[in-house]
Amino acid sequence: MTEGTSQVPTFEEVSIPVPWGHISGKWWGARGRQPLIALHGWQDNAGTYDGIGPLLPSDVSMLALDLPGHGRSSHYPKGQFYYLWWDGVTLLRRIVKYYKWSKVQIMGHSMGGAIGFMYAAAFPNEVEKLICLDIASPSVRDTPGMANLTGPSIDRFLKYETLTDEQMPCYTKEEMLDIVIDAYNGGITRESAETLMIRGMAPVSSGHKNVLKKDGYLFARDVRLKVAGLGLLTLDLVMEYAGKIKCEYMNIRADPGYPWDNPENYNLVLDKIKLSACRFELVEVQGSHHVHLNEPEKVAPLVVNFIKTYKSEQTSSAPVVNGSAKSS
Repeated sequence: MTEGTSQVPTFEEVSIPVPWGHISGKWWGARGRQPLIALHGWQDNAGTYDGIGPLLPSDVSMLALDLPGHGRSSHYPKGQFYYLWWDGVTLLRRIVKYYKWSKVQIMGHSMGGAIGFMYAAAFPNEVEKLICLDIASPSVRDTPGMANLTGPSIDRFLKYETLTDEQMPCYTKEEMLDIVIDAYNGGITRESAETLMIRGMAPVSSGHKNVLKKDGYLFARDVRLKVAGLGLLTLDLVMEYAGKIKCEYMNIRADPGYPWDNPENYNLVLDKIKLSACRFELVEVQGSHHVHLNEPEKVAPLVVNFIKTYKSEQTSSAPVVNGSAKSS
């Protein structure tokens, strides 16, 4: 348990057994209370919610998970491919059954939000609330593009599968932070990069060829996660899922946020969800795709208010933008 005052929620590291090893996570707040399940984005980890956790009130708990191959969770066995969306939904189902929860509340950033979207559609009667951070659904590709990705994705997977830890690039902490910041195109601060790398890097082993390199680290995530070109969805399928979401739904969209390939699909999906969800809110906040990590004080109050406000208390079903009701 981390140190802290009674006013600041602390977290406890958790490890959940799965057939290939374990899933790690950070349980913020009281263990006796069912938590909001928080899912991170692609190649991030549970640390993405380290800013939001301390801002939660004492009566709200949160379980931030490291998805398979990310952070401190076990990597898949050799020979097994990562189908990101489908794996995430299956894992979430495992977690729900492990804790014997009948209904859940889910928050997800980027890939994590897409997983929450699919889970809420697959199990519409078992999700109370869904909060999606700067994403509306799994990314959509056209069918020619998906077909063209198949061969290269398989070859990349087979290449990465043969790499050992000793063959992985080794970096100093500062080099690693520079790489992370560059990879996000300036979308995260150095402080945010340091937060992610608490779970995102590991010291080199004694057998590494660069073991003598001062302050040497490897990325902790499974390199095979870079191959994410298989198992993608078409717009038709995404829209079918969107129409099945019945829970209370909030989308927190960052501005400028992420530069999606087909940004028009974002609103198409939200319009479909708006028709089926029992409560719908759209909130826009100024910031990057990782605004929840860089500036958690902008996002945490929105999350808490949504969790603690029930649909019966809503006086308007109009979407909310920048904290005020948006006219139809």
